[in-house]
Amino acid sequence: MTTSVSGASAKNIRFISRSDQGGRLDGVQVIVHKGYAYIGHMFADGFSVVDVRDPRRPKTVAFVAAPKNTRSHHLQIHDDVLLCVNGPNIWAMSQYANQVDYYSKPLADSIQTDQPFGAGVRAFDISKPESPREIGFLNTGGLGAHRIWWVGGRYAYASVHFAGFIDHILAIIDVSDPTKMKLTGQWWLPGMNRAAGENPPTSFGKRTALHHLINAGNIGYAAWRDGGFTIHDLSDPSNPKLLSHRNYHPPFGGGAHTPVPLPGRKLLVLADEATSSNCANGLAYTWVIDVRDSSNPVSIATLPTPAEEDFCAKGGKFGPHNIHENRPGSLQSENIVFVTYHTAGVRIYDIRNAFEPKEIGYFVPPAPEKIVDQRPNPATAIQTCDVFVDKEGMIYITDTNAGLYILQHEGR
Repeated sequence: MTTSVSGASAKNIRFISRSDQGGRLDGVQVIVHKGYAYIGHMFADGFSVVDVRDPRRPKTVAFVAAPKNTRSHHLQIHDDVLLCVNGPNIWAMSQYANQVDYYSKPLADSIQTDQPFGAGVRAFDISKPESPREIGFLNTGGLGAHRIWWVGGRYAYASVHFAGFIDHILAIIDVSDPTKMKLTGQWWLPGMNRAAGENPPTSFGKRTALHHLINAGNIGYAAWRDGGFTIHDLSDPSNPKLLSHRNYHPPFGGGAHTPVPLPGRKLLVLADEATSSNCANGLAYTWVIDVRDSSNPVSIATLPTPAEEDFCAKGGKFGPHNIHENRPGSLQSENIVFVTYHTAGVRIYDIRNAFEPKEIGYFVPPAPEKIVDQRPNPATAIQTCDVFVDKEGMIYITDTNAGLYILQHEGR
């Protein structure tokens, strides 16, 4: 099946429209809220707001700048409050000679800069979507925040680098008053607190850092890049309790990135990020894990790797990145999973039989018309980054260089 977009390919997904996000083509996280898409940027310092009430005619209505040299590439929304991370825009600050260097050592050892940047979490009032208004800031110091999870309630869960640590750790933040956010609790893998004299074990691999935690009630699921994944009891936010820790690296490639719990089925879907161009470090996988016993999680399957063409040969990264996170207000399914795969676009999987997942749809955009990627030697291939699916099956995907694609799932 060929879509109306020249150079794209698709199965059970129909192209609706595309937005250049006001000329800022780079996109990372996207969340659609009350008819507006909020998009964090990889290189443009800030986030954009796109009116998608008519998904056929998206219209960029706002860009909210972050402090100089500061990324706000990940964000969260509940009611009329938006939280976004602040951390150094490492690419604009030319901190790496090669993209691979970012994944090859702890952040504290790879970023050396005197340039100013914001470090922490900002809160905005978005009751007027065209005019987000900053209402709060939590200054974390260190190298700031990378990713955050919050769907309402008192606590947000963020990956934050604090001074003295080798990389991002878990920070639990009280956001009951967004104008006065405060740190409630922390947790890290033993070996990460350099200031306390801890030494990283060899099991940490090239880079161990919290990338993302998503909770289901009082149980939290966390991905630690080369450090594997952990499950936590979060009932005491000031003192998270470890329930289990698993790491498939080695023999697999590491890069644990996005953990999405399916609590009704006692499953966890975990995407390992592809971290090398042209599959130089081998393939990365999306795992299906049985978490009925939080103290003994068991991997039972992997999602099928896209194979209708040679995606490794297209340049750039090929493999998993983000998963639609089943946020309240979005499409919530424990049987259908949406995953972005960089050069392989967005994929849809049926996991009703968790032991034998099946791919049931995909959309692979054409190569980007323009390269805005500030990293050394950027690829000209599509690099589909994030995916959000609304209750009507409308799919929103972002890319490093290609703006926002709006699609329709036809196989519901």
